[in-house]
Amino acid sequence: MTDTSIGTRTLGTGDHALEVSTLGLGCMGMSEFYGTRDEDAAVATIHRALDLGVTFLDTADMYGPFTNEQLVGRAIAGRRDEVQLATKFGNERNPDGSWVRINGTPDYVRSACDASLQRLGVDHLDLYYQHRVDKTVPIEETVGAMAELVAAGKVRHLGLSEAGAETIRRAHATHPVTALQSEYSLFTRELEDDVLPVLRELGIGLVPYSPLGRGLLTGAVTRETLEDGDSRAAGRFPRFEGEAFDANLALVEQVKSLAADKGVTPGQLALAWVLAQGDDVAPIPGTKRVKYLEENAAATDVRLDDADLARLQQAVPRDAVVGDRYADMSSVNA
Repeated sequence: MTDTSIGTRTLGTGDHALEVSTLGLGCMGMSEFYGTRDEDAAVATIHRALDLGVTFLDTADMYGPFTNEQLVGRAIAGRRDEVQLATKFGNERNPDGSWVRINGTPDYVRSACDASLQRLGVDHLDLYYQHRVDKTVPIEETVGAMAELVAAGKVRHLGLSEAGAETIRRAHATHPVTALQSEYSLFTRELEDDVLPVLRELGIGLVPYSPLGRGLLTGAVTRETLEDGDSRAAGRFPRFEGEAFDANLALVEQVKSLAADKGVTPGQLALAWVLAQGDDVAPIPGTKRVKYLEENAAATDVRLDDADLARLQQAVPRDAVVGDRYADMSSVNA
């Protein structure tokens, strides 16, 4: 039985609106990037998510690569009607994991969608994102091909990930965009300048990934806790390196103090902050363990008043975080 007490939120407007659970589940780390994998534990986590009403599941073909979609498909078998299923295309990889390119060509859009449907074992996707913008292909051509998938019944709603304001406008003019997925948290707020106003103007929802700062804002991540093979320890994310890491951990200590005062965990406080940014915001914190899933879901019960928000703003000023989000920022905000 599903307990939907965490509620729902609506991404997009009108005929292109999609109702999702207030909090979603990012499934990437179940297959790659964040240390060891345990598929049985991952499936159990997804099942527990559905039972808690966390029904907005996020994957992508590149995770694994390809194996994360298969894992999610296995987990939702027999429960498809409970799920708002989102996946992504565009970061093209070979089966051995090697990088090919960012690919937004219409033929690739069509073939990638068919492959994702097969791996997931479903006949349609609720939300299909372009994972990164292909700067060599006009966005109108990519979104035009995505619109064909909607017309064919393979996809219900369209999304973009890490797109810039002008790209979003052009895409939305080609076919209504339901959601933008971008990194957004107490530690990452740049989209507030140009992107978020455009989303609000056009009626597009925001799906923040890494709303816990890739785990930093839980207070549980240190140099000692990062496992071998964890991409956060491999130079991909400058915020986890050297003096930047030390400076960012000092900010986390401030969050931990405020969380203790409020009687919640640091992660719950950080998620509550994201949730407080608008009813059109549905974050997708990732986890591969039931324990942390349950902790995250409980964040939907945390209410922040103006004083709480002001204290968080003072503790973590918008520009206080040290280091870029990625070592290579060329494909974000494109």
